Amino acid sequence: MRSKYKGSRSCSFTGPNGTPLTFIFSFFQMASAFSPFIGVLLLLLLGVVRHTGEARDPLACDPKDGTTKKMPFCKVSLAIPERVKDLIGRLTLQEKVGLLVNNAAAVPRLGIKGYEWWSEALHGVSNVGPGTKFDAHFPAATSFPQVITTAASFNASLWEAIGRVVSDEARAMYNGGTAGLTYWSPNVNIFRDPRWGRGQETPGEDPVLVGRYAASYVRGLQGTDRNRLKVAACCKHFTAYDLDNWNGVDRFHFNAQVSKQDIEDTFDVPFRMCVNEGKVASVMCSYNQVNGVPTCADPNLLKGTVRGQWHLDGYIVSDCDSVGVFYSNQHYTSTPEEAAADAIKAGLDLDCGPFLAVHTQDAVKKGLLSEADVNGALVNTLTIQMRLGMFDGEPSAQAYGNLGPKDVCKPAHQELALEAARQGIVLLKNDGPVLPLSPQRHRTVAVIGPNSDATFTMIGNYAGIACGYTSPLQGIGRYARTIHQLGCAKVACTDDKQFGPALNAARQADATVLVMGLDQSIEAETVDRVGLLLPGRQQDLVSKVAAASKGPTILVIMSGGPVDVTFAKNNPRVVGILWAGYPGQAGGAAIADILFGTANPGGKLPVTWYPEEYLRKLAMTNMGMRARKSAGYPGRTYRFYNGAVVYPFGHGLSYTHFVHTLASAPTVVSVPLNGHRHANVTNFSNRAIRVTHARCGKLSIALEVVVKNVGSRDGTHTLLVFSAPPAGGGNWALEKQLVAFEKVHVPANAQQRVRVNIHVCKLLSVVDRLGIRRIPMGEHSLHIGDVRHSVSLQAAALGIIKS
Repeated sequence: MRSKYKGSRSCSFTGPNGTPLTFIFSFFQMASAFSPFIGVLLLLLLGVVRHTGEARDPLACDPKDGTTKKMPFCKVSLAIPERVKDLIGRLTLQEKVGLLVNNAAAVPRLGIKGYEWWSEALHGVSNVGPGTKFDAHFPAATSFPQVITTAASFNASLWEAIGRVVSDEARAMYNGGTAGLTYWSPNVNIFRDPRWGRGQETPGEDPVLVGRYAASYVRGLQGTDRNRLKVAACCKHFTAYDLDNWNGVDRFHFNAQVSKQDIEDTFDVPFRMCVNEGKVASVMCSYNQVNGVPTCADPNLLKGTVRGQWHLDGYIVSDCDSVGVFYSNQHYTSTPEEAAADAIKAGLDLDCGPFLAVHTQDAVKKGLLSEADVNGALVNTLTIQMRLGMFDGEPSAQAYGNLGPKDVCKPAHQELALEAARQGIVLLKNDGPVLPLSPQRHRTVAVIGPNSDATFTMIGNYAGIACGYTSPLQGIGRYARTIHQLGCAKVACTDDKQFGPALNAARQADATVLVMGLDQSIEAETVDRVGLLLPGRQQDLVSKVAAASKGPTILVIMSGGPVDVTFAKNNPRVVGILWAGYPGQAGGAAIADILFGTANPGGKLPVTWYPEEYLRKLAMTNMGMRARKSAGYPGRTYRFYNGAVVYPFGHGLSYTHFVHTLASAPTVVSVPLNGHRHANVTNFSNRAIRVTHARCGKLSIALEVVVKNVGSRDGTHTLLVFSAPPAGGGNWALEKQLVAFEKVHVPANAQQRVRVNIHVCKLLSVVDRLGIRRIPMGEHSLHIGDVRHSVSLQAAALGIIKS
């Protein structure tokens, strides 16, 4: 969501004693690369310096300003709606228009300073947005694994914990004057196509997984007090946005043709969960059009769905320069004033970009927009600022006012980043099993590959400056003597000039670890992939090194999207395969801990890994989710595609073995219906009733599953529960769908009983071709590992509304 108009910025700040920050940053990065502990010591030193500085001045309502402190909008004792109304009533139209953009203008006569809304915190406080800057006092922030990696943990409590840490650090930086409080994160788009360069930012391909991640992370960021936000999160990019630049089509011109069925069933699910369950403070509309209408100009999407159906209690913001895009690139309106009017009347409250500040006043003058429409937008943005405490006087005197440099990059935060990486790494293959390696038997390890000594690559995109790095080479070096060769200078791996030294290293070592994969030159914002194979000659390097290795060969993949590693899966010389995603600042330590068994892998793939030939059957621009055999269209994601895969969604091995037993589960569940007429419901056994016609409430299926660890190692198991609707029951063409997941730690030779609740209306429903969500009556099959259980849903005789 980087803006089209955003230019480069230079930094002229100085640190303690006038030391240029460029020097400080360079020294910090070098020190951290050498040892993260040195980095931490440097941060503590800088934190001491920061405590001697000045605290942030209030954005507004400065207690020292005798004029404004008597105004109602500055009185904390008044209700926020009353304060907002008073403030808007004092603003001129010109002042109002200046508040409609991300770099909101100051209103000096009312004691209001300018504010930059655009900050990012996808997986740690980032300096991608202009609202956040690192300096001598805050030179870095904890950089957690990229979202796709963290999602592989399937651990909602972990996601919320990460959100709490990120918001601690964000508040600390806000208090120190280097960050804002409005963060345009998380990205909750569905990872629909494996080529999407931004898929790494998402929690994966399953709507329930993505939605639960969204709600959990947002709760961590914002806190749970509805009247007092810790920071304000934003779920983006609404909706059906998952193409950046493919085959001559870019996101600024793309018109996503999406069926009502797929909108309701797939694309909107995470956003609805983010608003309804996460209580998010903001939703961002996307660049693309959906069925011919720009999302940021569509009243059905913004006013109708987000605010009307889901009851967003917050503001709607555009992706950066989206209003300018639908005027200049998509030519949706004839004049810029019409574009400004269409956006605000559709429900847009804030423009990331200058467009509304430039054209809104003229739109009002021309009668295209009323000042009342502008007021409505400001109600939503100013309310969020007041819920953040930005009109409550001194930040240091408010909740979270005690957070400062000591709370950024603190050891506990960095340990959580390491633990998140451990939980997200997925063991794909383990022949023998050879893994974990033994420090006694594998004393010398050849560490080979373009990502073998990666640092910055590990944090993916939308990252800031990490507290320090542990590369794979450094991590493995803590367990064994290493022989290091790149094999390829970069991930593009355009030649074999460095193959020879890599082969020699493998011939000498007790074990060989190849760290291969992708980086931001291959998959990124504005960069969609052209294929699923390892880039350049990486595959050739892996095969030759495996053939030459004296000891076992293990392949480690760094990537956001799936990679077709069929060659390695089928190669008996490659005994193990790990997917590390982009594992964050401590990624190398986590990889080594998994390789040597200090940590037992428990991650599961959040996306399907397809073979390369899958791409030949579908254009990236085709938004259809469901397979159409007559057209040779294979369908997308595990929910609708049942063809050959390299590794399926949910795949992931462990160093121990878990067995499931269903301890208790109902076989019949009655679904009470609305209505006052009693009727014979036997005819509904093969029907699907509208969710709106059922008395949903807390209607759920309670399962109790016993998970037994029959292996010799303690382990954490990811329990995945899928559901398949009744066979031949309609036109939803669903293979199966995830309905629940739980993370459970089970010691060796022990067992744990896990209770799972499946909400019938939310999770066992399907969507028909008209976009209507229905509950199929009849036999639903629940899949829990190898266990299958049937539950019959039957309409209760409480009166039927025919549908």
